Amino acid sequence: MSQQIIHTFAAKHNPVSKYNDLAVGMTVRIHQRLKAGEKGKNQIFEGIIIARKHGDEPGATITVRRVAAGYGVEKVYPLRLPSIEKIEVVKTGRTRRSKMYYLRDKTAKEIRRKTRAESAALQATADETAPEAVEAPVAEKAE
Repeated sequence: MSQQIIHTFAAKHNPVSKYNDLAVGMTVRIHQRLKAGEKGKNQIFEGIIIARKHGDEPGATITVRRVAAGYGVEKVYPLRLPSIEKIEVVKTGRTRRSKMYYLRDKTAKEIRRKTRAESAALQATADETAPEAVEAPVAEKAE
């Protein structure tokens, strides 16, 4: 009963999230407005989405990971956080898993190599399934 009340309240006061198309494996740039004293500033965090939890619920979150100065940094962002100004998708990645926690054990070079190999394989399959280009007949010149 209380869950139903919470969902009804959340649906009424929180519009549907505009970030429902975010998926695991995408590289995103998150612009967040931070307040420092009386001033505010924008902070940008760019990384790979390694987990998405709670679907389209009001408490939906994404976990974003990046390697900064040799250390892995992960941040969990609620999708309906008011301080998030926008989320840009830098790259889309193709993954066969719902959680990419195995990236924690990989170095940045291994991650780049893996995503490059996946994108090359994806491009090769797209080239095979694409219809052949048909050339238009060329009109002959009368001399």
